[in-house]
Amino acid sequence: MKRKATAVWQGSGKEGKGHLTTETGVLNKTQYSFSSRFEDGAGTNPEELIAAAHAGCFAMKLSFNLSGANFPPKELDTQCIITFEEGTVKQSKLILKAKVDGISEEKFAELVKDAEKNCPISRLLNTEIVVEYTLN
Repeated sequence: MKRKATAVWQGSGKEGKGHLTTETGVLNKTQYSFSSRFEDGAGTNPEELIAAAHAGCFAMKLSFNLSGANFPPKELDTQCIITFEEGTVKQSKLILKAKVDGISEEKFAELVKDAEKNCPISRLLNTEIVVEYTLN
């Protein structure tokens, strides 16, 4: 499987602007710029997209883990906060609110740890990954 996206940038780093398009069309010439990355400007930015990818990947991997252990989740509400400082992604923090019936805290923690380590986006990132969660 291969997935693709395209970035088009015009102009200098600070004054320029760009747009992102994904092959599915979910992003279609979605604007990004210096101000959307480093200030409060309109549009998206790479770190926001990494946060969405990591939250989605982790939630899906955890769902597979839970279902495989016969504890299919009712809901996995996952937020991801990317910390970007001095030109480097320093941390990806996953905050999970899980609704899973019948599972012990110990078993849940084990399956969360596996998802943290083994979702493909976690494997891709070369940064500290932190998970905080509440169960039920």
